[in-house]
Amino acid sequence: MRRIYFMLPDVDIARNVVHELLLNHVEERHIHLVARDGTPLEGLPRAGLAQSSDLIPALEKGATIGGVTGALAGVVAVSVPAAGVIFGGGAVLGFLLVGAGFGAWMASMLGIDSPNSQTTRFREAIDAGEILMMVDVPKRRVGEVEAIIRSHYDGVHIEGTEPNIPNFP
Repeated sequence: MRRIYFMLPDVDIARNVVHELLLNHVEERHIHLVARDGTPLEGLPRAGLAQSSDLIPALEKGATIGGVTGALAGVVAVSVPAAGVIFGGGAVLGFLLVGAGFGAWMASMLGIDSPNSQTTRFREAIDAGEILMMVDVPKRRVGEVEAIIRSHYDGVHIEGTEPNIPNFP
């Protein structure tokens, strides 16, 4: 999946683009809008926590760092018997899983409070009244979706795509 970022000038154009995307088989759960507070987006798909915060990248980093740390602790526990306790080979896997879970949990608490690092560059335009639309599509459909967007608003600037968007949530 690829995430396409672009700015739209107002709610009416955003509504038209969303309608056209839905007609072209882009699921509503793959369309995310970010607007300044007070902008009426009734009936339009707002960006959720996963899109507006750094939750997903934090989870990935936390699980990785915690898993590596847990695996190293498991290797040490197996290699160096302490206080008469001897761990078997399954301890490495156990420590890895506990470390990955703990790391993901701790990092997600930090990531949920951080604004999405990919959308901070749009903050000025959003505060000025524009609407950020993010659309997640398969790589093969990026050009098609960009053409749909341009057909509704000639002045649109596609702000780029982000690779490797997870297929959840």
